[in-house]
Amino acid sequence: MRCPRCRRGPMFANNNPWNLRKVFEMPARCPVCSQPYELEVGFWYGTGYVSYALSVALSVTSFVAWYVLIGMSTQDTRFFWWLGTNIFLLVALQPWLMRLSRVIYLYFFVKYDPNHTESSAKKFDYENNGYNDPDAGN
Repeated sequence: MRCPRCRRGPMFANNNPWNLRKVFEMPARCPVCSQPYELEVGFWYGTGYVSYALSVALSVTSFVAWYVLIGMSTQDTRFFWWLGTNIFLLVALQPWLMRLSRVIYLYFFVKYDPNHTESSAKKFDYENNGYNDPDAGN
């Protein structure tokens, strides 16, 4: 999982998503192109929607695979076996899904820049001079 701007710098301090003490440790900026990762205060709250979509996609995919390979019936417990397997998959893959949702969400806002060495990192509202000045908009 790399920086969206240069696609070279690592986004996370630790490569192992299952090290739960360090699952969200990220540098403030990309070490290669200096792109800030947290674009504004509360930026990462939006990743909940991406994580939800990834979880639903994983659940639908596992349901279709179960239906095709094993089958589904109301006459026995196959549905409950799928449900248990799906819950296990979601819990086991959750650290990876949370990291992936951060990467996907950041890719929405920061685009790849092949000339990242010549151009400056993307600036956001809170980095502009008039952000905290109420008279700047007049």
